[in-house]
Amino acid sequence: MNVEEFIPEEQAGEQPDDLDVQKAVVESLAADKAEQDEKIDILKTRLDELLKENGELKIANAALKAELESNQGKMAEMKTALENVGNVLAKNSEAPSSSQVALLERDPELDDRFSGETRDQVLEVIREARDVAEKEGRVRRAQILESVLVANEPTGNLEKKRAALEKFFADNGNILTGPVIAELEKCGISHKKGEEYLLPSEILKRTY
Repeated sequence: MNVEEFIPEEQAGEQPDDLDVQKAVVESLAADKAEQDEKIDILKTRLDELLKENGELKIANAALKAELESNQGKMAEMKTALENVGNVLAKNSEAPSSSQVALLERDPELDDRFSGETRDQVLEVIREARDVAEKEGRVRRAQILESVLVANEPTGNLEKKRAALEKFFADNGNILTGPVIAELEKCGISHKKGEEYLLPSEILKRTY
């Protein structure tokens, strides 16, 4: 007896088709998964790149913020200095009898080697002249020079430079060794007069 005779023709043909459909579905799902995995890998790579770029931007932003704060501080100092000059000019214009010595001209070819050098040097000379005037009994001169000192504060940079160089010499036993001379030359500080080497005290006087 042939069993196939008892199976309807339509039912007998469904089994292979179902397997093909299932196989096609599985293959389609596998292809979709592979495509999704590839997209996920691409997105992960892009995410890593974005995180790296974000870190770099944070560093750059912090640097710009620090620079901005520094510039704001400098601008504030410049504003204060300009206001002081304006106040001095206003006082001079309001007082016809004023000596008007607040502003002095200097040879433009002799620039300051550091901020406030000329101002501090001039104020030191005035202070020394005031002391001499007091010792010699030149009262009026001493009073005028004292008034200038009271109205004009030094920047303090000259004293700082001088103290730093004194410490540098002291730390090196006040001896002009090779490394000491090399550092002086690096800073543009002369250590010789002609062919003769100067003493540290002489270098200090000549420089600051």
